[in-house]
Amino acid sequence: MDHVGQLIFLIMLGIAVVYWFFVTHHQSINRTAQQIAAWSLIFVGVIAAVALWQDVKEEVLPRQAISYQHGTVEVPRSPDGHFYMTLLVNGTDIPFVVDTGATKVVLSKKDATRLGIDSHSLVFRNRAMTANGEVMTAPVSLDRIEIGDIVDHDIDAAVNSGELEQSLLGMNYLQLWKRIELLQDKMILIR
Repeated sequence: MDHVGQLIFLIMLGIAVVYWFFVTHHQSINRTAQQIAAWSLIFVGVIAAVALWQDVKEEVLPRQAISYQHGTVEVPRSPDGHFYMTLLVNGTDIPFVVDTGATKVVLSKKDATRLGIDSHSLVFRNRAMTANGEVMTAPVSLDRIEIGDIVDHDIDAAVNSGELEQSLLGMNYLQLWKRIELLQDKMILIR
C-alpha cells in the first residue's frame, strides 16, 4: 500500500512539472518539442552504448591467438601498449597482464578468491617493490597453469596485499618458455 501512495504522489508531481513546463513555454512549443526529442535520442543512445559496451569491447580489443600444433602462443599488443593473456589456473580463467618486471606470478586478492584462496588466512610476510611503492605479499603455489595444450605444474606465486587491478604474469612463468619474441604489434611465446 505504501508503494501505491508513493506512485500516486510521483504521478501528480510529474503532471505538475509537465503542466508548469508547458504553461511557461507555450509560445515556443515547437522548439521545446525538438529539444525534448533531441535529449530523448541522446538518452536512448547512451543506454544503448552502455548495454552494448561488452560486445563492442570484445570485438574491438584484440585477443590472444593460440597455435596448438607448434606450442606457440601469439598475443597481440593491446591499444594501451600492454600484452594481456588469459590462462586457465587451477581450472579457472584468470586474466593477466604480462609483466617482465615482476619476479613471479602475482595474483590480485580478487583473483586469489576466485581460485579458492582465502586471502584472510594468508600471511603477508614478503615485501615487493612496485611502481607504486612497497607492498606486502603472501606466498602461494598454483597447482596447474594451462594455455591451450601447454600445461605447467607447481608454479610459485604471490598474492598482493594491496589493491592490484589485474594479476601479473611474472618472470618465473615466462622463463618456462623456450623463446619469447617481441614484435611491433605482438608477443610470441614458443615452447
